[in-house]
Amino acid sequence: MSSTLRLAEQLISRPSVTPDDAGCQAILAARLQALGFECETILSGPDNFRVTNLWAKFKGFSSSALSGRAQAATDSIANQELKTLVFAGHTDVVPTGPLEQWSSPPFTPSHRNGVLFGRGAADMKTSIAAMVVAVEEFLAATPQPNLSIAFLITSDEEGPSVDGTAVVVQQLKARGEVLDYCIVGEPTSVDRLGDMIKNGRRGTLSGKLSVKGVQGHIAYPHLADNPIHRFAPALGELVATEWDAGNEFFPATSWQVSNVHAGTGASNIIPGELVLDFNFRFSTESTAGSLKTRLEAVLQKHKLDYSLKWTLGGQPFLTTPGELVQAVSASIKAETGVVTELSTTGGTSDGRFIASICPQLIEFGPINASIHKIDEHVLVSSLEPLKNIYKGVLERLAAL
Repeated sequence: MSSTLRLAEQLISRPSVTPDDAGCQAILAARLQALGFECETILSGPDNFRVTNLWAKFKGFSSSALSGRAQAATDSIANQELKTLVFAGHTDVVPTGPLEQWSSPPFTPSHRNGVLFGRGAADMKTSIAAMVVAVEEFLAATPQPNLSIAFLITSDEEGPSVDGTAVVVQQLKARGEVLDYCIVGEPTSVDRLGDMIKNGRRGTLSGKLSVKGVQGHIAYPHLADNPIHRFAPALGELVATEWDAGNEFFPATSWQVSNVHAGTGASNIIPGELVLDFNFRFSTESTAGSLKTRLEAVLQKHKLDYSLKWTLGGQPFLTTPGELVQAVSASIKAETGVVTELSTTGGTSDGRFIASICPQLIEFGPINASIHKIDEHVLVSSLEPLKNIYKGVLERLAAL
């Protein structure tokens, strides 16, 4: 059994349903400390929703463990401004769903026909295992690399994402920590390992709109004011609006209604209020501020009596092709022969927080077809190539 597979199974066997880390990060910290990483556990959130975060940064091996030549290299590198590569991910997983529907217990790593089953197998414990083993092998060959390495691991990615990576990033900002590159181990591959990486994500902006009317008997509409009727023309205009045209990396910004409710349940009452939930998924061609302004202008144009509550879930981010994209693409091609596709599709990830302090960030991990599903799984044959790709990125960035 490879070191990557062994570590992946250790992590999968921990029932770390968000926000419970269930001891996963202690396993990781022990491995990283043995390599010379300084590990810091950052706890956040209320007692009934305690989140565990791990920030680990390579500080180098002790001088007693280095030869004279290696020590000289260490002294030379110490005087340089090294760039930092961060491996980021999450140890928390989504709930299992009905246990009786699983072919094998979700927190008992199981093998069938070359496939590893277990909750978190694809999202994203194998990525974390591959990252750690890649660093172990890289440092064994290059004890004092021309590159600083760090890990940012949270147990609050599948939950509200309030006390996880966002908290760590704020602390790193306050300390003046400089991050140059980041790889988030999200499962981005579609059909083959490495066929897609994410070099950005759209922003997400949600709103809860309440349109006021006057409740009344449906037989006396002149004594009431129907908010559904009032809002209908504005809804048509919002649906037809082109918010932006996107760009070469992002599709056009979309506006979608996710829920609408009005009425008391009785068929003879005109409702006094309509409540509508909606969401923007927006490109870098728009800002949260501009979208808010434009939407409210439509509501005001139609002279609606309304209240509106906004929730910004994340800003869009984009890494244009550069050192990191080139290193990841070249590593994928060298290991698998696959020419990777850059994409910004899909939902949000913790990359949205890290991107605020890291100019080059991509997401790359195993095939994502089974994530969050019953019998989540990953191909065992993909684990070593995944580890080798992460290791190849380290080697390429250290050589710059």
